[in-house]
Amino acid sequence: QVQLVESGGGLVQAGDSLRLSCTASGRAFANYRMGWFRQAPGKEREFVARITSTGGMTYYADSVKGRFTVSRDNAKNTVYLQMNSLKPEDTAVYYCAAQTGLGFSTLGKDYDYWGQGTQVTVSS
Repeated sequence: QVQLVESGGGLVQAGDSLRLSCTASGRAFANYRMGWFRQAPGKEREFVARITSTGGMTYYADSVKGRFTVSRDNAKNTVYLQMNSLKPEDTAVYYCAAQTGLGFSTLGKDYDYWGQGTQVTVSS
């Protein structure tokens, strides 16, 4: 069983930055592909970013490309989401997730473990 714990959310103004962290339990973190997703009120969960197990490859949703950066530190069992130039439409609960199987997916159903989420609110 893998436990994921997100932190770093908060209330910021448009144009500000935040860095989210997600720390995993267990020794197999370095084997997992990691993803970030978000869910705004009244909307479905959507993919934000993903990163390979080594951190060598990343992929972003068009809505955050150029503003968000995903990275990881396998020595610390932690994945990060650096969010710059935040917009009110970025307001959501942000979740990290671990994919243990094959592939490199943007679909939530392909991820096996999820954190509890951290709230990000961007005021205009």
